[in-house]
Amino acid sequence: MDIHGFRVTEKNRSDDSWFAHCETGSSFSKKELRAITKENTEKISELQDRLYAEGKVGVLIIFQAMDAAGKDAAIKHVMSGINPQGVYVHSFKQPSSEELSHDYLWRAAKVLPARGKIAIFNRSYYEDVLIVKVHKLYEGQNLPDRMKTPDTIERRYKQIRDFEDYLWENGILTVKFFLHLSKGEQRKRFLKRIDRKDKNWKFSQGDLTEREFWDDYQGAYKKAIRETATERNPWYVVPADKKAFSWAVVSEALLHVMASIDPKYPVVSEQQEAELVECKRRLTAEE
Repeated sequence: MDIHGFRVTEKNRSDDSWFAHCETGSSFSKKELRAITKENTEKISELQDRLYAEGKVGVLIIFQAMDAAGKDAAIKHVMSGINPQGVYVHSFKQPSSEELSHDYLWRAAKVLPARGKIAIFNRSYYEDVLIVKVHKLYEGQNLPDRMKTPDTIERRYKQIRDFEDYLWENGILTVKFFLHLSKGEQRKRFLKRIDRKDKNWKFSQGDLTEREFWDDYQGAYKKAIRETATERNPWYVVPADKKAFSWAVVSEALLHVMASIDPKYPVVSEQQEAELVECKRRLTAEE
């Protein structure tokens, strides 16, 4: 599977073609897509084991999307089989009063991955240039008046780019996925959540309220991606109407990232190797 068309960096971010719903994965059957995801997940697991053992690079995976786009399902299917010692998921909800008393990157900085580990952000600091932009929430926050101007969001794009560059320069690689759901498919999934008792807990009236701002959110996502997509820290815009297809694309992209890191198992010194030989001799002697 070629993921080039889904990857957005400074080289192609000015071309909005990556934002179109132009790919559905129709050339693959659902069985084939699941097989691709399974095979990729097995390879990712092996690379993650090396990443953990080497302990030189951390990986931050960010999932952003409209409601019902399938962030939880993508995390579940792509990261299944990964050693839980080396991976964790953090979901960003509405900021607490403590979080609002700090800068907007503070709550993310607290849960960044250590080198050798993978952190998955279900939503992230990007909410501060998405929902905060759409509803102009910064106007009501306890900020200096100089920070409540229309260019507040513009400044944040630069701050985020600088933040992600800082992470890269300190051994943390950031990979960002936007699961791009169509409005029609969101409607279908909302109706399913209402009709199925086992899905009712996933739906709230607030989801429908946010849907009324659909066009505003689409513009906010497009702008955020265009402003923060770089070669070091790319975005992957993944069509999400077909869940199996989105899982396959995410797994393919993540495998590409992990392979580019090319982590190695630590090589033991001659002294350590001699100690291992001696330990084996002593254990064998017990037989």
